[in-house]
Amino acid sequence: MTILSIGRTSYDITCPVDEYPVEGTKYLLSEKIEAGGGTAANVAYLLARWGETSYFAGVVGSDDYGTKIRKELEQATVKTDLMENSYEIGTPLSVILVNKKMGTRTRFDVVGATQPQLKKYEYNFNADVIFTDGKEYSATINALNKFPKAISIIDAGRVDSNLLELCKYMKYIVCSKGFAEAVSGVKIDFNNSSSLVQVYKKLKDRYPNNNIIVTLEEMGAMYSFNGEIKIMPGIKTKVVDPSCSGDIFHGAFVYCLANNFDMEKTITYSNIAAGLSVGKMGGRTSTPSLREVINYYNQKFHIVEEPKEEVKPVIKTDVDELPDIPDASKFVIPSNTLEEQPAFMVGGASIPTIEPNQNGNV
Repeated sequence: MTILSIGRTSYDITCPVDEYPVEGTKYLLSEKIEAGGGTAANVAYLLARWGETSYFAGVVGSDDYGTKIRKELEQATVKTDLMENSYEIGTPLSVILVNKKMGTRTRFDVVGATQPQLKKYEYNFNADVIFTDGKEYSATINALNKFPKAISIIDAGRVDSNLLELCKYMKYIVCSKGFAEAVSGVKIDFNNSSSLVQVYKKLKDRYPNNNIIVTLEEMGAMYSFNGEIKIMPGIKTKVVDPSCSGDIFHGAFVYCLANNFDMEKTITYSNIAAGLSVGKMGGRTSTPSLREVINYYNQKFHIVEEPKEEVKPVIKTDVDELPDIPDASKFVIPSNTLEEQPAFMVGGASIPTIEPNQNGNV
């Protein structure tokens, strides 16, 4: 499968600390982990590592950080033909403090008030799958028009007008708990299953022709399967650094759809990948190998699967002990049968056409 990931990227510097710094004090840090970041770029990275033909379309600054991001992606065999350099605004930078005792992170994003958008929409390949973080509206719309048969997935992690509009045209909406609560107007209470049902049904009311998955952080993910709303719990593991786990969930999700997995197996793989990642320090560097995920899946379900050949990871990611995976069949929210939905159509609406002008701008 050929997969196109569209969106933003950044350069991440992760600093493990023993405790959160006290204001006005000076600390000597003995360790830092540097790697590229950004949801769409991280998804492209995982897909290339897992053996897919992966393209990334995004903008970096014409600086050292941008050069490092491009090099790292290319080393993972991500195709960077569609990356563009900005000579006006530098590459976004994120400094992340990870509390080693608590397994929590504090993130400082150094980003300009405005970010440059992609200007070129030219493709010399056919995309089978399109993933977007929703931050490149025009480029995403253009790709949807260019590849109307492609499987389309959006990361809905925030609420803004462009992202809400893009959701209408995507086959799969993978949204955060915060997005789900904001759009539905219902606060999720894990002690009250009816709140989960209300949230999901209100999302389906707004996007009736889309497949919706709600990530629930450490609680797993909510989705519909065979007419029922279900929760697939996340795997239980010690959290070392939660950075990038959501991006890794998205990357595994895209991989599974590209390989025709059903929704139950797709969510299971995605939860495993995200769960394994939080047990390691760093963001992108915590990406598990496909073999790790498959070995975990095989061990817990007593299934024999062999992964296809993948790009060797830069950093060793061996896992000595694997946490238990819950049985998804036991986590069905009661009394929640959905009304039968029509076969998928792209949002039930016509995708607008957007073309760059002669100057390359929208």
